[in-house]
Amino acid sequence: MTRRREFVIHGFWGVCGLTAGRAWAAGTVLSESDPQARALAYVADTRKVDPKKYPKHAVSQRCDNCALYQGNTGAAFAACALFAGKQVAGAGWCSAYARK
Repeated sequence: MTRRREFVIHGFWGVCGLTAGRAWAAGTVLSESDPQARALAYVADTRKVDPKKYPKHAVSQRCDNCALYQGNTGAAFAACALFAGKQVAGAGWCSAYARK
């Protein structure tokens, strides 16, 4: 086999491995007990936010209509720019909510 062919074949399998690794990491659902989630007051259901603790929160503020959400509006789960390698609930909320 030529060096060029070896390079192409090994490069192809390397890319496949990286892609599979990212897909696996992105598939992990964020837990409310995760330290970063707790620091940002993440909840999987925006209706469960404590109104006394977060008086500016509105039920219409959901992860799936946040600027940091990397999925489509209405998606059950998607990646978030704040929680690398984890997926957040579309119906969730955190204190870093930023309107689209």
